[in-house]
Amino acid sequence: MQHAAGAPLPPPHGPGFGPVGRPHQAQHPGHPGPPGPPPIPPPPPAPHPGHAPHQGWSAAAPQQPPAPAGREGTGHVPLPPGGPVPLPAPPAEAGTGGATLAVLLIGPAGAGKTTVAKLWAARRRVPTAHVSLDDVREWVRAGFADPQAGWNDHSEAQYRLARRTCGFAARNFLANGISCILDDAVFPDRPVVGLGGWKRHVGPGLLPVVLLPGLEVVLERNAARSGNRRLSDEEVARIHGRMAGWYGSGLPIIDNSTYDVETTARVLDDVLARSIASPPAW
Repeated sequence: MQHAAGAPLPPPHGPGFGPVGRPHQAQHPGHPGPPGPPPIPPPPPAPHPGHAPHQGWSAAAPQQPPAPAGREGTGHVPLPPGGPVPLPAPPAEAGTGGATLAVLLIGPAGAGKTTVAKLWAARRRVPTAHVSLDDVREWVRAGFADPQAGWNDHSEAQYRLARRTCGFAARNFLANGISCILDDAVFPDRPVVGLGGWKRHVGPGLLPVVLLPGLEVVLERNAARSGNRRLSDEEVARIHGRMAGWYGSGLPIIDNSTYDVETTARVLDDVLARSIASPPAW
């Protein structure tokens, strides 16, 4: 992903380069004057460290090695150190406008997080990326920890790795001036694993919003899923009940039970604008 290029080569030594000789003295007609001093030759090129000196004047100067990359250099913009995301300035127009921001959309399976996040990112007039933790987890093939198998050491390790990867991707987008929205089913009763980890990996300027429709809506949406994204009704009900713990947490909550996707995306933008003006304590 990183493409560090070497420094441009300096012009080669040769005619037209380097110091010129001292000109001969003017001669009086019929009386040749004494010859002037011989031209001063240009100094030999300094040898590059680790290489023997070049002989002659026609050899090109050695190519400079590429500059060492920073520990977190990606693309052409180096990432700042940990906790890099500050809160954006309040927008001068309705909604989030052109603010560059990082959003964490929280909700149970079937809440519509991924669909809403994609539409919100696509409808903004500034570049905005969407990163789904479930998508990143599914990059792993052999040995994939299926969510239907429950929470164990393997699924927790894979979750932490996926969250770290998403956090790094968000920081990379933000360092290049691109907003980012992430979605994850973060539980309020596990702040260190969930919300605290996101804050640690992305930064204190991360804006969390909870998407929490009613249980009936979540069950209906989950039933339309397939593969390892579909959970049992019992598991969905258990997750939804734990998500109810976000009420009273101080985080903004959107009940999108009666909203379509476009309405939910508009409400999300309004909620984020209020969060920029008055950040939630979390």
